[in-house]
Amino acid sequence: MKRMKNLRWKSPPMWPSGVGSRQPCPRESALRRAAISGNVLALPQHHVPTGRSVRVFICANPDDTEAERNALKEHVYPKLRDFCRENYGIEFQVVDLYWGVDPEEWDSPDLQRLRMKLLEECLQTSAGPCFVGLVGEKYGSIRVPGEVEAPEFERILDAAVEAGLDTHILEEWYCRDENAVPPAYYLKPKAQMLKNYQNSMESSSAAKMKNDKAWRNVSEEIKRIFRRSVLQLQEKGTMKPPQAKKFLCSALEDELDFALGKQTPAFLKKCVCYIRKISNFDRHAKLPEMAKYMDIVIAEDRVMRNQEAYERLLKVRDEFIPTVVASSNLRVYSSVTHCDMKLGYSQEVESHYVEGLCKQFYEDMVDIIQATVQQNFDTETDPLYDEILQHLSLCKNFSSFYDYKSETLDLVQEYLLPSKESRMSPLVVYGGPCTGKTLLLAEVAKQAYTWLQTEMGPETDPVVIVRFVGSSEFATNLRTLLQSICEQIAINYRCLIHFLPNKIQELRELLVNLLGEPSFHRPLVIILDALEQLSEADEARKLWWLPAHLPRTVRIVVSTLPNKHGILQKLRCLIHDEGRYVELVQRDRKACSQILKQQLLGLKRKVTSGQQIYVNEALAKCTLPMFVNLIYQEVVHWRSHKDVDDKSLCSTVHESIEQLFYSVENKLGQRFVFRSLGYITMANVGLTEVELEDILSLDNSVLGDIMVSSNLKNPLRISYDLVARLKEELEGYLLERQVHNATLMMWANRHLQLIAQKLYLSNEEDVHQMHSLLAEYFLGAWSGGRKKIFHCDNNHFASLNISQHKNPHSQQPSHKEASAEKYSYDRQTPEQPWVFQCNLLEPDIFFVNHRKMTELLYHLTRSGRMDDLMYGVIMNFSWLYTMIKIGQFEKALTDIDVAYNYSQEKELKFLATTLRSIKIKVMKNPASLSAELQQRLLPVVTSLPKLQHLLLECDKDGPKYCSIVPLHSSMDVTYSPERLPLCSSYMQIVEILPTLAPNIVLVALEDGSVSTWDVESRQLLRQIDTAHSVVLGIRLTSDEKYLVVATTKNTLLIYDNHKSCLLSEVDIKNSKHCGITGGVAFINGFTLSSHHALAWLEASKDVNVIDLLYGWPLYLFHCWYEVTCVQCSPDGMYAFCGQYLNTTSIFHLGTGDKLATVTSEFSGGFVKSILVLDTIHQMVMIDNEGSLSVWNTKEITNPRLMEDYDCRGDENEVVGIELSEDQRSILICKDKSIEVLDTKLWKMAEKFKAKHAERFVAAVLSKNGQSIVASMENTSSIFVWRRDSGQCMASLIEISGAIVKLIKSIHHNLLLSVASSGVLSVWDIDIITAMSNIDKTGKKIQSLQLSGREDFVFTMDGSEAIHKWNFSTGFIETVFKHEGLVENCVLTSSGDLMVTSDDKCSQYIWHTATGENIFRINGQKISQLLMTHNDQFVVSLCEQNVSRVWRLATGHKVCNILVTLQNALITTANTFLVGITKNKLLAVSLWSGSISKKFVCDDGISIINFKLIPDCPDFVVFITSTETVFIWSVADESVCRRVQLPTNFLKNLEEFQISPNGKLGIISKGDENINVLDLHSGKLRLVHAAGIIWRQKLSRDGRYLVYVCFRNSDEHDEVGVVSNLIVMRLADGKSIGTCSLYKTPTFLCLSQRALNIIIGFEDGSIGTYTVVDRVDAALKIKIATSNSRQIVNNASQKIRPKCGNHAFKTIADCLWRESTEVFSRDSPINVSDSGEDETTIPTKKNELLQ
Repeated sequence: MKRMKNLRWKSPPMWPSGVGSRQPCPRESALRRAAISGNVLALPQHHVPTGRSVRVFICANPDDTEAERNALKEHVYPKLRDFCRENYGIEFQVVDLYWGVDPEEWDSPDLQRLRMKLLEECLQTSAGPCFVGLVGEKYGSIRVPGEVEAPEFERILDAAVEAGLDTHILEEWYCRDENAVPPAYYLKPKAQMLKNYQNSMESSSAAKMKNDKAWRNVSEEIKRIFRRSVLQLQEKGTMKPPQAKKFLCSALEDELDFALGKQTPAFLKKCVCYIRKISNFDRHAKLPEMAKYMDIVIAEDRVMRNQEAYERLLKVRDEFIPTVVASSNLRVYSSVTHCDMKLGYSQEVESHYVEGLCKQFYEDMVDIIQATVQQNFDTETDPLYDEILQHLSLCKNFSSFYDYKSETLDLVQEYLLPSKESRMSPLVVYGGPCTGKTLLLAEVAKQAYTWLQTEMGPETDPVVIVRFVGSSEFATNLRTLLQSICEQIAINYRCLIHFLPNKIQELRELLVNLLGEPSFHRPLVIILDALEQLSEADEARKLWWLPAHLPRTVRIVVSTLPNKHGILQKLRCLIHDEGRYVELVQRDRKACSQILKQQLLGLKRKVTSGQQIYVNEALAKCTLPMFVNLIYQEVVHWRSHKDVDDKSLCSTVHESIEQLFYSVENKLGQRFVFRSLGYITMANVGLTEVELEDILSLDNSVLGDIMVSSNLKNPLRISYDLVARLKEELEGYLLERQVHNATLMMWANRHLQLIAQKLYLSNEEDVHQMHSLLAEYFLGAWSGGRKKIFHCDNNHFASLNISQHKNPHSQQPSHKEASAEKYSYDRQTPEQPWVFQCNLLEPDIFFVNHRKMTELLYHLTRSGRMDDLMYGVIMNFSWLYTMIKIGQFEKALTDIDVAYNYSQEKELKFLATTLRSIKIKVMKNPASLSAELQQRLLPVVTSLPKLQHLLLECDKDGPKYCSIVPLHSSMDVTYSPERLPLCSSYMQIVEILPTLAPNIVLVALEDGSVSTWDVESRQLLRQIDTAHSVVLGIRLTSDEKYLVVATTKNTLLIYDNHKSCLLSEVDIKNSKHCGITGGVAFINGFTLSSHHALAWLEASKDVNVIDLLYGWPLYLFHCWYEVTCVQCSPDGMYAFCGQYLNTTSIFHLGTGDKLATVTSEFSGGFVKSILVLDTIHQMVMIDNEGSLSVWNTKEITNPRLMEDYDCRGDENEVVGIELSEDQRSILICKDKSIEVLDTKLWKMAEKFKAKHAERFVAAVLSKNGQSIVASMENTSSIFVWRRDSGQCMASLIEISGAIVKLIKSIHHNLLLSVASSGVLSVWDIDIITAMSNIDKTGKKIQSLQLSGREDFVFTMDGSEAIHKWNFSTGFIETVFKHEGLVENCVLTSSGDLMVTSDDKCSQYIWHTATGENIFRINGQKISQLLMTHNDQFVVSLCEQNVSRVWRLATGHKVCNILVTLQNALITTANTFLVGITKNKLLAVSLWSGSISKKFVCDDGISIINFKLIPDCPDFVVFITSTETVFIWSVADESVCRRVQLPTNFLKNLEEFQISPNGKLGIISKGDENINVLDLHSGKLRLVHAAGIIWRQKLSRDGRYLVYVCFRNSDEHDEVGVVSNLIVMRLADGKSIGTCSLYKTPTFLCLSQRALNIIIGFEDGSIGTYTVVDRVDAALKIKIATSNSRQIVNNASQKIRPKCGNHAFKTIADCLWRESTEVFSRDSPINVSDSGEDETTIPTKKNELLQ
């Protein structure tokens, strides 16, 4: 196998699991090899390998099988359709042309002809079963001939005359047609022969019944004449039996003979016949109802069975079918039904038969499908193969319409054949629209393989690559087009491409390199049709990528329009040889006339000489191939007597297409055609037949039209007959194209598409409604039996049997409402999951619902269904997982961006950012998607609530793929803001204003420009130039109608904000007595109310009030002192003017009156800011030092002082003030501190001080007011503080430089920061403050305990505190403070009591619910604390002193333990304390403290580790330094089993665990292997882990191993991942879940009951996870109801509970002292301690402890 040079690239592969990523296998199917090498002729005739569906033709008499067919339609076909979709990814379609058709049309010649055509199609194209015969007791009538050749018809006519029959009716209804070859007689249409036929179809049922009766009489007479005449001719021998058969046999016999006669046994396996015989049926012939089930004749007023028809039936049923069965494996089921004695073949008898038939039918279809259809996963796992097949399918279709053989084809053939030229260049085929370029290139692609083999010999194996540019997404974008071509070349020439390049230039270089691979025996042909359809991306239309010089064994053929995008001109610059250009021009008229003649003869048609004149006239105007074809479509239906004139044929392609569409409308109904072609045209890539049938059945307007026009009595579905006739009418214009496993209908060229769009999609309201209906269909809104309301005219409903469908609870409508009653019906549309799951136990084996993938998002966006788009697609876990699984990660991101652009929901933006951050991880392991998403979304879901839907989806569907479910995530949110460079330095920025649109900001620069920017796209939307005035500031009115700009010219410029046009310019002046002396005063400040602008100059006492609407000054507000700030009330009624000497004046904006003036007690400074609390009628004045005075403004003319808050003397300058959204808090940001005031109490709630030499730039409150976001001077970080704890929860670095300004957008809770470099960043405060939702202790978690109920977690971090966490919410609820550093902690099984010890020789008993330290013992330093399993006793082990066993309830000692034990454990029976001391394993009695049992190792041998076996309390497993594992019975003091481990095995022993039953031992050595030791057999099994194992834990039931492993050092691609948490199922060694950890873990804990995992991290946070293994039937975890999810559902949970801090007792309740006797080995242990008196505990406390 060849390996190419220079083909190693570091970019990720385009096709993650495609053919390009693996070498071709010699066992690949011949079809696959043919497809990849481009050998079109080697592919199946009727479909490419994937264009498959199961199509079953139902052969039956329509009247006697009506009940069977209706039952199958209603109950069985939908189930079979689901079966095929779920197990094979293909459609199941039944062709029953009688269903839904007017019974009077059953014997229509057109219908019978269409039936035979579709029968042939089903036999040829069905991937599975193809034919079902339903044979009963009725043979059926002979058919009315639609067309009879003239000599034959005339012989029959003569025979009829000879027999004395009246032939008048034949002569009236049949007309001679000279255009048939040979001439023929055809049956005239009913519409022409019956009076008012068309009107009767649309009006009253009485007129229709009259016409129906007339037609029945005519048809019966025609059949009678034909039958008598043909039989007579047959008797004479002038007509042979095969000729006579078509006149004498019924449709049933004809179809059975066609389908089952002369077929191979293998083919007949796909066919089934069901025969229903009715015993003693003849005796019931007289019953009127029985005429439906048998052929009858009426003779002498007697009703009898038609014996001739019965004989023919027996010949078919009892002779022909058994003969076929004898020679094949045809399935035939015969049943005998017994009639009711009185009622004959009653409804009850029939229902019983139908029920059995339905069951058998389903079983047979499933059986045949399983035997004949193969599951084809090629296109699911291999996008390249699917892309190749799509283009080959188009190639086959297009080439089938290439009827215009020309010298152009010879020129292309000549170019493709070997040449002596050393260098070749591409061949260019060009021509105008409809000149046949695509058909020509399709024919070239089809023939190229054969041409080259014929010329160069059969051993030659050419490669033909064809792409119809613009026909698929991959073939429109240059990058994906080149990638797919490169991969197809590589797979054919066996080149290994490790990675495909990301850069487009490198991709072109790769293509050029690959073009060097073809050889003389393996030449390469690349065909690219329609270069003008390339997208603009990567400058594709400049053709820089097209190789101008080719190797001798390579040929490239391209086509283009001559005047589109300058493509041809660029080609001429690239390829200079004029011989390489072939132009397709219009043919001459004679040649076109000849082509037309040949086409007509192919269908045994011609035109008369008179008609030919008009054909020639039309061809004189246009001879484009498309036009010739359209003429052919028109004249093929002409009869010789048709009146033709110069208007019969159009003169242009456009007019001809419109005429074609109009003619189809006339035949099939305008509404039906309008909607059908509209749906096909508006579909993203096309629709399948079945989809079109489903969608039209959902369209009430179509159903209503059909019901009125043809009086159908079943509104459930439209009949398939209509769709089949539509396809037939537009054959050649509606092409079939294979995409994935679906056969889609699409327009043959763009011209047809454009005209259909113009005709059928011009009404915006209709288009919106149709897009919405398509969206509903692909959402599956009406699937699963959900009924849709159907509106219809009430008069028509009178004739329908619909009473059973009415809502039984609905009241009778009034007379007025009767004209528009509503009824609901099941339309039988299929479910639309994202994937069809073949095996529920193997979730990764599935077929993608590509149709939903392709269409749903497209129609949702165009119908504006934002909620469905958000929750039905983007927030749908199944969609995300499937897109990633099939390698469409980038497409998923694009779709999310599209949805964001439509909806502007910030959740979508965050989701896109999140997915980008986990791209490498989930591309490598898609199963981990749910865990990765949950880790990142859980911390922010309270801030971004719409993400809750996706989290619930992850809970529901995620465990199918990953068994780890994060319950509480402590992951720090990674967040990057939108950035926009405004200028080179922040000094040039005057002001920045946020707007109502989250991504739009207004920026004023000192050069006088005011710009409107879109921050996300970085686009400048609008710009205002203020005539080079220096801008002082800008303001927007609350409705953003007006933009006001202040300039240094002391003018206010008022602009229309949306149009950016100047409305007025107003000068700001002072009054004469304002008091300004000398110098020029600029505008000091200005503010806006809803209708006014208020501005004041420097050192001025006057405020100018300007009317914004008219732009003129209204009045001057004159104040006592110099104005420093102005604030308007929210209702725009009052203005509050702050001044020097802490004075504020209140003015009425409507009248200009001064209402009041107030002065604060702190009169030294000036008013810095005024806050108006309108909800509680208060005004707050804040001065420059941060002092506050609060005034009650309920009586606006007489404000009353309520509170004073003095901040003078701290030399702190106020830099920012903010009122919280709920007006409960005021934030005052000073340069050295941040203060938060409570507006209810008017007291300081919190104060944060800056460190020495640090200064605050700005600070703002979060939306809920629980966090403060601030920036510091000369730092490039944004800090987030928790108000309740004062903890700095996050520090976000702004990479653009030091932050100099923060601006808060109250509309969208956004924060705008300006860096010193002039870069604007937009931060989402919701996301920033979400980081403060994560509790941390601040120190690494050293150990943790889980309460018995698993509702609380207790952590130790080496500090004086133990933290109690709520397991569900992840919040710290209680802190237990100790005197010293906590060293040990144990809990009772209920978790109500906790015993701890610290390094100050104290032990504490805590009540965990109340936080009370109810008992304290001093006196000894404890090395280990243990509690018995019954919660009665505590063991306090000491290394220096005597250890003790004491009663938890009283604190009284039980016994002393004199030996020093390490790593001690209590047996489950609470009998012994087992521990190690040097080379001994000791079992100490918990009652006496004496050593009861012991195991002593030989000298020099030590015990390394030991474990108790949970299910066997009397057994201990331990490992010695000789690398031997012992199983020791404590009771017998004997070794039960000994297992020797390999040499040096225990060199790095880190973890040793035993399964509950003692059969398995899990040993970890700190490497990448898990060692599973079978303690019974002694066998050691190695299981490779995903990295170096840090910790491992065995689950309580021994079924799962949970371990944390560190990533391999070479995995440098996963950003931020520190380690991985993995769950392995020990039964099969399979890893059932993996989850990345983004912090350094320090402790791993597993719960005892439900399999919950708790991990402590280095930063003092914890993460909680649960394991949901799908194999485990008894799921113990109900995730959907877990409290971690209730935090979103329950509003009260959003508010963080107050953390309780509880201190230790300062005075000990008990003192332990060691007397010298205790250390004596000989003295008894039951010596009373000196501190015993102190341990006397009051009764009340005893009860509490117990």
